[in-house]
Amino acid sequence: MLHITVPAVELFNEATSEFINIPETTFTLEHSLVSLSKWESKWKKPFLGDSETLSNDELIDYVKCMTISPKNADPVLYTSLLYHPEILEKVSDYINDSMTATWFSDDARKKSPFRKNKTIVTSEVIYYWMCKLNIPVEFEKWHLNRLMTLIEVFNANDAPPKKRSKAEMMAARRAENERRKKMLGTRG
Repeated sequence: MLHITVPAVELFNEATSEFINIPETTFTLEHSLVSLSKWESKWKKPFLGDSETLSNDELIDYVKCMTISPKNADPVLYTSLLYHPEILEKVSDYINDSMTATWFSDDARKKSPFRKNKTIVTSEVIYYWMCKLNIPVEFEKWHLNRLMTLIEVFNANDAPPKKRSKAEMMAARRAENERRKKMLGTRG
């Protein structure tokens, strides 16, 4: 979870010719499958892989979808985030954080389900992977990157072993023969 504090700000409403005072507010945010699902159901487009091209409205709405508290905050509070790029940078860093110590080699990443046939990953696709891998639905509240890493771990561990080339098998046999000759003190 991420806690951000939006400082108090005074805005001018041109329609009513009034000043609006927005108090300092602390938000608790969660980048999870639940927030992703809420956002995609509203915007009817995939969030993942396209987050660099989000409009300000879409970005602010994703922050709304991520909000755990306060419930039913004034929409003007979210709009005021646009005046604080340092806060939006914190939110972006939180969204992009891996939240795990697990990493994958380039070979494992190439075999990842996220790379297969350039699959467009939506919340429903992730729910499908969770069901297929028997991942409990409670994990939908995990940080999304951590959940995606767990899915990749399942796929990496369930993948058939990589077939070795003929040269690799011959090299392994030679090395084993040399090891046995040394162990037994023979010449072959």
